[in-house]
Amino acid sequence: MGEFTTTIGHRLDQAYKNLQEARSAGDDYLADTFTAEIEDLRRLATDNGISL
Repeated sequence: MGEFTTTIGHRLDQAYKNLQEARSAGDDYLADTFTAEIEDLRRLATDNGISL
């Protein structure tokens, strides 16, 4: 499960960076999209026993 955990971590890192960029640009729709992606990734991690 190491690769899966690493992938989730990388995707979360990128989603948080993208969220910050969207907020800085004032793009509320894109910010909402990245917020939803983060929530989904966090839920996926929790469902698979990955502590964040």
